[in-house]
Amino acid sequence: MSLIRASAILSHKGAAQIAFSTVAATRSQHVVDVWCQPAEEGFIKGLPEVDPLLVASKSPAKAMIKAGIGPAEHISLMVEAGLTRSFMCAWTRPGKEVITNERIAEYTKFSEKFVGIGTVQLDNPMKAVRQVETCVKEHGFKGIRILPWLWDKPPTYNWFYPVFAKCIELDVPFLTQVGITGPLCPSEPGRPVPYIDQVALDFPELKIICGHIGYPWTDEMISVAWKHKNVYIDTSAHAPRYYPKQLLHFMTSYGSKKVMFGTNFPQLMWNNCVEQAQDLHLPPEAYENFMWKNANDVFQLDLK
Repeated sequence: MSLIRASAILSHKGAAQIAFSTVAATRSQHVVDVWCQPAEEGFIKGLPEVDPLLVASKSPAKAMIKAGIGPAEHISLMVEAGLTRSFMCAWTRPGKEVITNERIAEYTKFSEKFVGIGTVQLDNPMKAVRQVETCVKEHGFKGIRILPWLWDKPPTYNWFYPVFAKCIELDVPFLTQVGITGPLCPSEPGRPVPYIDQVALDFPELKIICGHIGYPWTDEMISVAWKHKNVYIDTSAHAPRYYPKQLLHFMTSYGSKKVMFGTNFPQLMWNNCVEQAQDLHLPPEAYENFMWKNANDVFQLDLK
């Protein structure tokens, strides 16, 4: 379906201004969003726990998904918002593939603007290891993401460790969620301390990107990122106008190399998040690091 048609449907839902408003040219040389997923029907149907989060955040995602948009329309939204790259992430939960690695590969083949992030069937460790290899070697994905709340297992659980070892072997980061879960699932597996701290101690070579800021344990998350060379934070699922003050201080001082821009699109819209990031008025160097340079370095994107 065309972007115009999608916009019309969103307008009918009262969400067009949120989803498709014009964004002024960004101050940043590039914009890289490290946490997205395709706005497709499988995302909603396969993750009913996410629905309360979309409702609570007044997200136009469901209307957009109902409108039906594909890779080309995603690119149009990215260009409108000034994005250079968006990380499209696969989703797997126990017994079910929600957004397959193969579907994400279709996006990355469509345009270099999409960066693939794969996932694995965590409860089958050998299959999981093979899936990591397929994602990286065959699909060219730049990382592997697993959400502990989907499995009700913290990242210190033994299922995770073969995946960590394979990520190190193939030199790709591991992405995960920290903090309270918006979906109606237990939040305990998302605690930065002790879980991320322990994983970083056990696997100091593993690059770990912790999404969703870690709220309400933001101070813990900042401390773990400061403590461990290869631990990073991404800001997905939080609109920039609501970033905690301690995170902003970290981003503009001793943690300038440790925080990456993320949205959790389609929960949050790219244009809104870019506009609000501009409105933070970060120092130029910290802003560039946050919007693209940190991701460029960690994920080896080769942006210039």
